[in-house]
Amino acid sequence: MHSAIERPVTHPETESAGLAGFVGGSDNKNVEKRMRYLESLIRQWDLSYYVLDAPEVSDFDYDEVYRELAHLEATNPGLADLQSPTQRVSGLASSLFLPVTHHVPMQSLDNVFSDAELLAWAERVARGLRSTHRGDEFGIEDLTLVFELKIDGLAMALSYVDGVLVRAATRGDGLIGEDVTANVLTIDAIPRRLKGAGTAGSLEIRGEIFMPISAFNSHNAAVAAALEDGQSIAGERLKMFANPRNAASGSLRQKDPRVTRSRGLSFWAYQVASSTAVTFLSHLESLDYLGEVGFAVNPNIELVHGISGVKSKLERWTAERHSLDYEIDGAVIKLDSFADREIVGSTSRAPRWAIAYKFPPEERTTILEKILVSIGKTGRATPFAQLAPVTVGGSEVALATLHNAGQVTLKDLREGDTVIVRKAGDVIPEVVASILTQRSSNQIPWQFPQNCPVCGEELYQAPDEADRYCPNFECPAQVVARIAHFASRNAMDIEGLGETTVRTFYELGLLKSAADLYFLTQATLLGVERFAPKSVEQLLHGIEASKTRSLARLLTGLTIRHVGSVASESLARRFRTLDRIMEAGVEEIALVDGIGTTIARGVEAFFSDPRNIAMIKRMRDAGIDPAPVTVELDGYRQALAGKSIVVTGTLEQFTRDEIAVAIKAAGAKFVSSVSAKTSMVVVGTSPGSAKVAKAAELGILMIDEPTLVSLLNDDVSDLNGGMPNYDESQ
Repeated sequence: MHSAIERPVTHPETESAGLAGFVGGSDNKNVEKRMRYLESLIRQWDLSYYVLDAPEVSDFDYDEVYRELAHLEATNPGLADLQSPTQRVSGLASSLFLPVTHHVPMQSLDNVFSDAELLAWAERVARGLRSTHRGDEFGIEDLTLVFELKIDGLAMALSYVDGVLVRAATRGDGLIGEDVTANVLTIDAIPRRLKGAGTAGSLEIRGEIFMPISAFNSHNAAVAAALEDGQSIAGERLKMFANPRNAASGSLRQKDPRVTRSRGLSFWAYQVASSTAVTFLSHLESLDYLGEVGFAVNPNIELVHGISGVKSKLERWTAERHSLDYEIDGAVIKLDSFADREIVGSTSRAPRWAIAYKFPPEERTTILEKILVSIGKTGRATPFAQLAPVTVGGSEVALATLHNAGQVTLKDLREGDTVIVRKAGDVIPEVVASILTQRSSNQIPWQFPQNCPVCGEELYQAPDEADRYCPNFECPAQVVARIAHFASRNAMDIEGLGETTVRTFYELGLLKSAADLYFLTQATLLGVERFAPKSVEQLLHGIEASKTRSLARLLTGLTIRHVGSVASESLARRFRTLDRIMEAGVEEIALVDGIGTTIARGVEAFFSDPRNIAMIKRMRDAGIDPAPVTVELDGYRQALAGKSIVVTGTLEQFTRDEIAVAIKAAGAKFVSSVSAKTSMVVVGTSPGSAKVAKAAELGILMIDEPTLVSLLNDDVSDLNGGMPNYDESQ
């Protein structure tokens, strides 16, 4: 957290020169003062994270401070405190539950954050094995390793006696945890009684309790709805969780086990910590045993040979981490052989035979400088955050969505707050939560403005809606947003016409509606600052090409309330021409599959507005008149209904958005990642190697584009009773 650690902490091994200046000089007094400060900071954060379930800092910022302290201790051993947080497992036991002493300490894992650090760890492991019974040629590519996803949950130790669960304990500080048996017994994924042989005597199983993302989203949605209606949920205190990990921890530490049961927690087993009945030679052998006696073991655990195999897996899961229904924040790499683990050994805190590779941070802490309101293409007023710039998910973030006024109130976000910001993959950054311990007394609750911040018109709120709207159709923000949307990739796809360019043209008086695009001339555009002849030629070419776009794309671009690309495709298939849609009434439109009354009313309202009628007439005068839809797509459903389809690579006949619409129109699901639930993978040119490899590994059908087109047209006569599989050698 920047306000707490004074500035972002750099990598200690590469910034040691700058570190001395940061602490005020290299003399022992300043270094010792900095070390004591970092120790107290980490203890404070541990208390908030592990006991209070109210994190005060992102994982990344915590790790950076921890690494700085570890570096200072390594370079100044005489100043190190034996009670330092680096000398013990992170975590504390809560006083709400009885303490439990772990017979086998629950160690933490050391972390690495780059390929270079991963290679350094592998070299140390290989060197340790080479010094014993391996030859001098033994290296990092000779290591037999197990690759596991690092589940972002809560570590748990489960004790069984003669196959019956007798105790469940949290990690705590690694030596003493807390007894949460009553709550753990409510989790269906954890067996109360083990099955099969080899369960006699005492057995301790370790794993991770987590909240599935679907359960997390459902909980927060239920809380938001209940608060909006002034209700409660099963008598509990309503609270939105910041992230699934925080949710899992808070749900487990409930005085009432019934609350824990209601949260939908789950569990992956990953270790046999001790047993008086069975022994194993390798980690994978022990995982097979866990599955046999009734535990769920993560299906993405794999045996890899050499560090290059690990790097390949890391590349895959860095890209596909959001395809899962649970949070991961990295991967764990372990030696498979238990004999080799004995050779490599452990420190007091962590095993040397395992390492956690942390993915780039998707959550950081920063300052919420201002809460502003934007006006969208339909007039909806949406609050957003202006942030002190911070790097999240590999890119700098200075703005983040706040969704709506209800979310701002529910999260009690205030200007000046220290906040946690999250950016997951390509998702728009969002403010997750405020850190209340960092709030000053002069920060007041935020109030939604009464008037549009752009045109000054009074905002209105419909009785049955949570959103506020600017009613001014000519509001500059709405006009610019509508035109930019019309030109966007999912609509008329006019390259080079983004929102900034549209705003420039609007301010110059060149555009008042999307129809004006088709009356721009070369002479006019050459007079615009920073518009060279080549860029003008490209823009005019893009505008001209958009005249032949499909009816569905035109409907998408018109900014009809509630009508997106899927609804546009349905309307185009049903009515075939723009005139038929414009003539249809609410009842007829509502009968279209997937439309319904709400969308139908939006369509009728749009085509009843004289301003929209005038705009469409100008477009037609300019040459826009989509050809009638002639392909009947109802036959799609027979061949592809209910299928789950992944497309990888470039297709010749479709853009990615077009094929997504076609697949959905066929009654199938268009998904982005390959899993055991995938029905088929469509392979275009330059496909993703990870997706093809995963499909081959799972035995999933792979087809080419012509085969997909045949299926979309429900033409299976030339498939010889089946579908040809994709040949990787092609």
